[in-house]
Amino acid sequence: MAPNKQTLVCSMCGNVDCASTPVVKVFDGLNLCTDCIGFIDEARDTQLKMRNASKKSGASKKKNSIPKPKEIHEFLNQYIIGQEEAKKYLSVAVYNHYKRINEEKGGDDDVDIEKSNIILVGPTGTGKTLLAKTIARLLDVPFTIVDATVLTEAGYVGEDIESLLTRLLQACDYDVERAQKGIVFIDEIDKIARKSDNPSITRDVSGEGVQQGLLKLLEGSTVLVPPNGGRKHPEQKLIPVDTKDILFICGGAFDGIERKIASRLNTQVVGFGHDGKEMKKQRENLMKYVMPQDLKSFGLIPEIIGRLPVLTSLEPLDKEALLRILTEPKNAITRQYKKLFALDGVKLEFDESALNLIADKAIEYKLGARGLRSIVETIMVDAMYEMPSNPDKKFVVDADYVKRQLEKAHFEKTKIEE
Repeated sequence: MAPNKQTLVCSMCGNVDCASTPVVKVFDGLNLCTDCIGFIDEARDTQLKMRNASKKSGASKKKNSIPKPKEIHEFLNQYIIGQEEAKKYLSVAVYNHYKRINEEKGGDDDVDIEKSNIILVGPTGTGKTLLAKTIARLLDVPFTIVDATVLTEAGYVGEDIESLLTRLLQACDYDVERAQKGIVFIDEIDKIARKSDNPSITRDVSGEGVQQGLLKLLEGSTVLVPPNGGRKHPEQKLIPVDTKDILFICGGAFDGIERKIASRLNTQVVGFGHDGKEMKKQRENLMKYVMPQDLKSFGLIPEIIGRLPVLTSLEPLDKEALLRILTEPKNAITRQYKKLFALDGVKLEFDESALNLIADKAIEYKLGARGLRSIVETIMVDAMYEMPSNPDKKFVVDADYVKRQLEKAHFEKTKIEE
């Protein structure tokens, strides 16, 4: 007997609505019986299981695909010129750190691998911050830079030490699990050195006090972090963050530490009766002999030095390195300006004599690689103002143009006479 108009028929299998197989109207044009609904639920569960298994497999592959030290070094070479020793130390330390995180313990192995926090020592503008940034870019992990000069002990004016982790949480949208595998770069670590080699009887709230506060973060412990930073909102819920898998990289210029190194090596830094060039070379090379005891003499407490086991130095940049920095890296300064001009349809060229003069000025002003940007910006500001409206579609920067622009910007108080 044919079903009447009121009888529902399953759109998938054609079953007629009855007591044994009820048919449900999902929406107009789609009716499903209970058998078909069960089939759909089962198929959905199977698909979800397969998808989760695929995700776990992908995560497992990703887990085992930590870049090897040589691969990390090669990646750093694309963005950073020179500093081969620092790159090697950093590559090995980062590789070991993330290998340690991904380690799957099994059996009766009780060996506990400790963290390899890093301290970079070197003059300003040699690439300390850039090294840390580039490493984070390669590993695709949360990364934050914190200036140690603003940190004070809790209860005093300034930022609390926990604000380091607040910024890391903000960098990954408060994903605590991701933050716990991130990288924190503490810049200007030398500025929190205590004022003398002997413990002070008065409070040193922005020096030794900060060093003491950093100990628990560097070693690895669960820290309660205010999500908005500071302690001015006691009602805010604190977020627990475990720091045992967070890599801390500290950097500082440690201006004057050469004297500590020279004293330890019993090397005469200044004096008469010595070849001037040899003495200058000797002073420039002293930084590569830096040891933990030199950091202690400078004002870092032994406890914090012990929690920064990987110590490496960055070399001062010579003219050859500065010339390569201007042109070779993927994001080289000259390439950036060429792209800016190309967006306006202008072909920009830098004469070799201009590049040589820019490098000479960076050395003369002792600005390092960071100073190259300010010098080039000063040189190019007039051209960037004029060229978008200029019919000429080619612009060449030569040594004469560089000299004129630097004199115009008062980079030099008086014109150097030949």
